[in-house]
Amino acid sequence: MNRQRAADLPHTNPLRDPRDRRLPRVPEPCALVVFGVTGDLARKKLIPAVYDLANRGLLPTDFVLLGFARRDWDHGAFEDVAKNAAREHSRTPWRQDVWRRLIGNIKFVPGAFDDDAAFDQLAATLGQLRDSHGIRGNAAFYLSVPPTMFPVVLRQLARTGMADNDRSGGWRRVVVEKPFGHDLDSSRELNALVDDVFTAPDVFRIDHYLGKETVQNLLALRFANTLFEPVWNANYVDSVQITMAEDVGIESRAAFYDRTGAARDVLQNHLLQLLALTAMEEPVEFTADAIRTEKLKVLRAITLPRDLADAAVRGQYAQGWLAGERVNGYLQEKDVPAESTTETFAAVRLGLGTRRWAGVPFYLRTGKRLPRRVTEIAVVFRQAPHLPFVATDTEELGHNQLVIRVQPDEGVTMKFGSKVPGSTMEVRDVAMDFLYGEQFTESSPEAYERLLLDVLLGDATLFPRNDEVEASWRVIDPLEEFWTGTQPFQYRAGEWGPKEADQMLGRHGRRWRRP
Repeated sequence: MNRQRAADLPHTNPLRDPRDRRLPRVPEPCALVVFGVTGDLARKKLIPAVYDLANRGLLPTDFVLLGFARRDWDHGAFEDVAKNAAREHSRTPWRQDVWRRLIGNIKFVPGAFDDDAAFDQLAATLGQLRDSHGIRGNAAFYLSVPPTMFPVVLRQLARTGMADNDRSGGWRRVVVEKPFGHDLDSSRELNALVDDVFTAPDVFRIDHYLGKETVQNLLALRFANTLFEPVWNANYVDSVQITMAEDVGIESRAAFYDRTGAARDVLQNHLLQLLALTAMEEPVEFTADAIRTEKLKVLRAITLPRDLADAAVRGQYAQGWLAGERVNGYLQEKDVPAESTTETFAAVRLGLGTRRWAGVPFYLRTGKRLPRRVTEIAVVFRQAPHLPFVATDTEELGHNQLVIRVQPDEGVTMKFGSKVPGSTMEVRDVAMDFLYGEQFTESSPEAYERLLLDVLLGDATLFPRNDEVEASWRVIDPLEEFWTGTQPFQYRAGEWGPKEADQMLGRHGRRWRRP
């Protein structure tokens, strides 16, 4: 059958026709409503991402950015705030003509989250935009607010009918920032509330790590190449290490961080999602449901060792030196209780009850005030079963490794043995690097650019489903219960965590890879 022209297809936007990959994916006219638009996330990430998308020609002409916050601002004051945020934090060059096109489509509604009148005004504003900007009722609501305020905002959206697709005549979507609850029970309550207000396909639980170019390339690396998949299993893989290290402390987030800790803040979402993408089976097709189904299988297959004392370590940074400067310990940080036992470092050994990965340990670690900022996935292969060399020839030979660097210096490194030039047989580890910045002339978009665009397009591929979130909490809850009432191990700022984390691997003849 001959292919129909996109223009002849009913209800089809040719710019969104998935059959022509040469055309950009541009959403329909729509509004992005940001609750908590005065916060750091909106100022440093969301508003700059909107500008960068506009600068790349990926937003419709009638796109509207609508801010909501407790500020006595008019539209003009919000325009100034948005302009400063975009100029200071955007990735793409500043272009005045792009900003002029955006500026007429930036609106603001003042009010508190429990203010019925303010939400009535917000609903009226969206109704006016339907006619003035032709958005046809299309709106995405971004909850850039503390998790405790999620229920308040969701109930207001339900009360005013703003979450109702049928009433609006277009689509209505909601974006929920992590953490998705603080344990399994609270995540179930939140999921039930969100799914009661919005239909399940219209709920986007955002994990910005999944928007990073290198994370997405992991799927291409595995499933577009025959080089890796045959050895991506327990027959060849000794272990997998997933690290997210930060050199910064808690900065101004004491109120949030002391209630949360490293395990809930990073392990439950970022690192378990990276584990799922690393270990998942090939999806039957590259669609949101197919990919998320395979990730869910992995998360449900995770096993915790019987003896958590042998497999789980948490730590708290003490005063130390980092980048030549003396920095405070966690207990000396502003607004942190002097008796706090909140962990700033967490490491755990997990297993997978699948045929592909049976017996392969997955080591996950995250921490603050570590020597450098880095996120990577290291697949460590088994050593060759027999080496036809004398022992002295291979003294410096370790395990082959494939390292996917998520940030910074995004790319892939292969580590393997090679003969040292000379008259004797000496084998030593060497590295072969692929860097995105050198290979591709186009710079990678920021994670929030990709994820915001996917929300507006309704593409849920990179967003965890509610059952994924609940499966992740089933892994974290036993760890939190095990750690309850215990003191975290101490490590000095500038070190790679407490020595107990090294001992956790050392007892099994392994050691952490040093990025």
